[in-house]
Amino acid sequence: MSHVIVVGAGLAGLAAACHLIGDGHRVTVLEREDVPGGRAGRLEREGFTFDTGPTVLTMPDLIDRPLRAAGSSLEERLELQLLDPAYRAFYADGSTLQVRHGHEAMREEIRRECSEHDAAAFDDFVTWLRRLYHAEMPHFIDRNFDRPTDLLARPRPAAELLTMGAFSRLGPMIRRRFRDERLHRLFSFQAMYAGLAPDEALSIYAVITYMDSIEGVWFPRGGIRAVPDALAGAAADAGAEFRYGTSVTELVRDSGGRVRGVVADDHLFAADAVVCTIDLPTAYGNLLPDLRPPRAVAGILGGNYSPSCVVWHVGVRGVPTDKAHHNIHFGREWAGAFEDLMKRGTLMGDPSRLVTLHSLDDDEAAPEGCSTLYVLEPVPNLDVGSIDWERERGPMRERLLGFLEEAGYPTDIVVDELVTPLEWQAQGMAAGTPFALAHTFPQTGPFRPGNVDRRVPGLVFAGSGTVPGVGVPMVLPSGRLAAERVRELLG
Repeated sequence: MSHVIVVGAGLAGLAAACHLIGDGHRVTVLEREDVPGGRAGRLEREGFTFDTGPTVLTMPDLIDRPLRAAGSSLEERLELQLLDPAYRAFYADGSTLQVRHGHEAMREEIRRECSEHDAAAFDDFVTWLRRLYHAEMPHFIDRNFDRPTDLLARPRPAAELLTMGAFSRLGPMIRRRFRDERLHRLFSFQAMYAGLAPDEALSIYAVITYMDSIEGVWFPRGGIRAVPDALAGAAADAGAEFRYGTSVTELVRDSGGRVRGVVADDHLFAADAVVCTIDLPTAYGNLLPDLRPPRAVAGILGGNYSPSCVVWHVGVRGVPTDKAHHNIHFGREWAGAFEDLMKRGTLMGDPSRLVTLHSLDDDEAAPEGCSTLYVLEPVPNLDVGSIDWERERGPMRERLLGFLEEAGYPTDIVVDELVTPLEWQAQGMAAGTPFALAHTFPQTGPFRPGNVDRRVPGLVFAGSGTVPGVGVPMVLPSGRLAAERVRELLG
């Protein structure tokens, strides 16, 4: 039985471990933290529990797939609640829109709050989004590429994406469909998940809009942190060995360059293959210092990295009565705010923010009569911006506090923690961003850094820096694609 080491127990590593176990390998997962999760982490303070990474969960079948590979299932491991509305959007003019679950419910929301024209446009939009998803997911996202010309091996879906306008710009496409400016924002802000302004993102990233606005947003009992717990539990029950509090410091290679194991905490772990989920620039810098990384992986030497964010975790006394689980507060400015963020490298002059209230749907997240607030504001990454975050930390906290007060959230703070790009960088994330390489065209699909480097046989990458990309619906397939590469290597 071949032995595969997985470096990192984030979602990509855990998905890889489940698929590798299903393929009959002996699997050891080495994780530097004391719990699984990686970027889907957790923070516990004075009776409050926070999810510190992703807060929006879509496409639960993508979780079920690795669970079933390990002999378990979504039904066995997770209790999911459908969030309806998925989001509540607040606009600077005082109006609100809700992203309702289901075609008819959302159509009625648009008809009531916007216009009959935009309600009818939504029907065509949903049809287009479904076509986009079914053409894109199996052929462009959930597959390995050895070279860009592999796209030509399946010319029909590639041609379909082209004729659908999937390679046009997202923002203008949304504006052509809908008249109400509020819908322009509601159906294009998801480009930020891909690290791009809506007017720069390709329309193929409307697939993210499909995932949350059409298929729905879910909340697992216990918080997003329950997802890595479920995957780790399934892998462990199937025979995977987990070693927490274990930091990998070296790849062991033979004279031909093939990976033969890793060194972690001065202990040698021999292996037939290694799946590495460390952020790619950090992996090359720390584990492959003798190799020049691919251009995009080199960060400031050529890669175009996504904006970063500040996240403020706040435990407060009080429970809001007019808010949803996910709340998007749009500023008056839109295009100019992205110019600030991505080109000028400054804070958004009129920022839009996300506030997530886990405690509304998780009784154990906060003491009785209290709430957890996850407040996110996009900010420049450390490559683009020149912000002194040691000095800016206090003013940012005060601005966010003022925003919460003005928006009607409780602000009697019991405990809080502010996470800036400096903290993301300290966790090993290139350019101080948790969103990795932006999904520009030269960093998308077969052009994104691959999950194998032919110079290092036996090493496979997984995670947001490689294919297929950033976000929970991307990193879970990334783990499966890594396991597929190991299958090619070892059988």
